[in-house]
Amino acid sequence: MQWLHDDTGTDSLGIVLIAHGSRRQSANEELERVAEGLRSRGFGCVVPSYLELAHPLIVEGGDICVTRGAKTILLLPYFLSSGRHVAEDLERARKELQERYADKVFLLAGPLGPHSLLVDILQQRVAEALVERDHISTSAQVD
Repeated sequence: MQWLHDDTGTDSLGIVLIAHGSRRQSANEELERVAEGLRSRGFGCVVPSYLELAHPLIVEGGDICVTRGAKTILLLPYFLSSGRHVAEDLERARKELQERYADKVFLLAGPLGPHSLLVDILQQRVAEALVERDHISTSAQVD
């Protein structure tokens, strides 16, 4: 993906992948798996970050991207809708980073939904749940 690189051949795009954060480590580890998926698709600097309750926080994630040499840093919400967190908290973090690093560009992407691919995923989850229901029903009849 040529557009991920500047004319010196170094990665110029950093992605701060943002979730709410949880006290449950297993929930936070899910974001790391999503970040790894983005890395496997050619995005070199992808830093999972959190609004609260886990680290690194959003601004810390931006700091990491800058330290790794990113010139453009995209704050990428792993949120379904544009509620208060996306509209206010993430924009506040973007502004803080932009003030801190005036020579860099900080962008805020939109949330995930509504998107047709999410509808496809929901349809798949419905089918999986119905298969599970049928399995439970069949098991109960055998007992």
